[in-house]
Amino acid sequence: MLKIVFGDVENAVYHPPTYFDNTYLDEWITDPRTVEMVRDVDQSEVISARAIDSPFLGSISVKELSGGVKTLILMLFDDSGRIFNASSCGDNCAKWICRIAQDKDLTINLHHVMDFSTCEGFEAEMLNTGRHVGSYLEYLDEALRIEER
Repeated sequence: MLKIVFGDVENAVYHPPTYFDNTYLDEWITDPRTVEMVRDVDQSEVISARAIDSPFLGSISVKELSGGVKTLILMLFDDSGRIFNASSCGDNCAKWICRIAQDKDLTINLHHVMDFSTCEGFEAEMLNTGRHVGSYLEYLDEALRIEER
């Protein structure tokens, strides 16, 4: 289940890419789900746990992946209960956030209204209000109300 909280949250990881660079494990990188995310979001190929082939940058290290992919990988593998700032992701990460939340409880922090329109059957709990939203349009309505406060 996806849970969303807007605004500043105590103990949230505000800049997940930096946290990722200091905590990731090699096996996270070669996991098939990560390989698929890297291919989709960064248009790059995972060669090994330490090498990525980017059509834009050539051969790069894992630490040079986009902040969005790094945040997604943390959401997928970090089971510490930390809340990650999903505003470090672009809207092209939204479908991955939804996929991850189908398999585990996932709480994210947002500082903007993310476009979840690509998520089939979108639903989430809005922690600022406690309201359950059962569609993307309900999410938009609720998110805009939270932003107004």
